Amino acid sequence: MPNPSRPRAVVLTAAAVLLSSLVAGCGEDSRDEDLTAQKLNWKDCPAPSSSEGGGDAPSPLPDGDEWECATLRAPLDWSAPRGETIGVALIRARASGAENRRIGSLLFNFGGPGGSGVTTLPAFGEDYATLRTRYDLVSFDPRGVGRSAGVRCENDQQLDAYFQQDATPDDAAEQGTLLDSTKKFNAACEKKSKKMLPHVRTTDAARDMDLMRQVLGDEKLHYFGISYGTELGGVYAHLFPENVGRAVFDAVVDPTQTPEQSALGQARGFQLALDNYAEDCTSKAEDCPVGDTPQDVEDRIATLLKALDGRPIPGVFPRELTQTAATSGIAQSLYSKDFWGYLTEGLDQAYGGDGRILMLLSDSLNGRNENGEYSNIVAANVSVNCADDRPRYSVAQVERRLPEFRAASPVFGDFLAWAWSAAPTGRCRAPPTVPT
Repeated sequence: MPNPSRPRAVVLTAAAVLLSSLVAGCGEDSRDEDLTAQKLNWKDCPAPSSSEGGGDAPSPLPDGDEWECATLRAPLDWSAPRGETIGVALIRARASGAENRRIGSLLFNFGGPGGSGVTTLPAFGEDYATLRTRYDLVSFDPRGVGRSAGVRCENDQQLDAYFQQDATPDDAAEQGTLLDSTKKFNAACEKKSKKMLPHVRTTDAARDMDLMRQVLGDEKLHYFGISYGTELGGVYAHLFPENVGRAVFDAVVDPTQTPEQSALGQARGFQLALDNYAEDCTSKAEDCPVGDTPQDVEDRIATLLKALDGRPIPGVFPRELTQTAATSGIAQSLYSKDFWGYLTEGLDQAYGGDGRILMLLSDSLNGRNENGEYSNIVAANVSVNCADDRPRYSVAQVERRLPEFRAASPVFGDFLAWAWSAAPTGRCRAPPTVPT
């Protein structure tokens, strides 16, 4: 089956944090310095940090050129631009064509919020070879993400428990347990990342991008945004319309939607992807091992998830494949056709009592690597969304909307309705899937 690492890099999809310090990259003072005049110190790129998902340093480009990394200093608080600074991690590949044909830098954001551009861009070096003949390819870890003063919340052991919990409560007791875990997650974020949380808004990241433009020496910002990256690009265009150059927005996010509307749209989207998967599997010449008809495929999935609600599959690394973990794994596989083979094999395996593949897919969505370490993609995702969005939803509000979510998706409706419930503190809770 195809390797899922490259499409996964775009969905980025993923779970909360592992960073060495809240103020990693913070603490410098710039009161007497114009940050637009700073010089970037480009060096060979290190291996991704655990907060970026871990792994190996990026391989050379197809023509043998190396990726370069640097750290941009940006204000912690853009309302006090000459105050304390944070470090924003950058990566680039210099333009490969003649210097007189170079247009400038092309800045990428691949989605999230919470995805590491520093680790994602190298996966597409070959695909973007033509663009590179005219542009320096550049990406970054947005503030609060990865090495850019990444936010911290719960530790790896706590996150294992968090993603094992029942995210679709059936009664008051289960609702209480879910909300208690939300409060604990929020408290951990407040304790470990209090200094950073007010400064991870999309508007802050957009201002960082204009600082990048100036430091990189570009008159205009040329930009390629995917999914959440389209929202970030749109915010930049509103803040700095005179600085917008060439721009591509792919898989556009509607920035006018409330979190509730966005979650309902995701439910419809996942259901459509599941319908397409089921149709594809059952239309092939060989037998589909997970159902005879598209409806049979979806009915068997619903039956599996209902069974896992009361009886998880034990002994999976060494956790259990719970209803929530299985739903997360199925959702992850629906982001790309490249994952469909894994979904078929994972479902077939789970029907036989083995949950390993669905658990691996769930881990991929939540940012957990094979060593049991989590990236900070979900912590960052929650932090940015909660900083950007004012609405907070109560249990009563979620319950009133459940019929509409279930109509949108019999499989994912409850899952995504509860993803945007609010704890009694009024803060957002970590969604079981990462919007992109």
